Amino acid sequence: MMMIPRKNNFDLFDDMFRDPFFSGMENKVMKTDIKEKKDKYIIDMDLPGYEKEDIKIEIQDGYLTVHASINKNSDKEEDDGKYVRKERYVGECSRSFYVGENVKEEDIKAKFKNGTLKLEIQKKEEKKEIPEKRYIAIE
Repeated sequence: MMMIPRKNNFDLFDDMFRDPFFSGMENKVMKTDIKEKKDKYIIDMDLPGYEKEDIKIEIQDGYLTVHASINKNSDKEEDDGKYVRKERYVGECSRSFYVGENVKEEDIKAKFKNGTLKLEIQKKEEKKEIPEKRYIAIE
């Protein structure tokens, strides 16, 4: 089993030539560290500004996907004024990792504390099925 990160909407040129002063997209969201231990992988993912309820984790076809969304009403004018500039992230993001076909949801533990999501994924051996021998009768 190997851990392969996958970004949604990956654009090589956009990532290479992004100017942080002029970009409306935040490229610092979902910073991730992956540590391998003898029996498990540990993923630490930064999700500042999100609550536990904003985060969904799913596993499908061997991919573990973390999806986070935050939707605060940013266009609402308040009594104390309106925003002239707003840089804090509002929206949604997701990140996927290939963990293998044998990993099930019961093999994954998730904790969220102080803006960091911690996932522990038990290592599973890839079961290589030995083809069943079939004999043909000779007449």
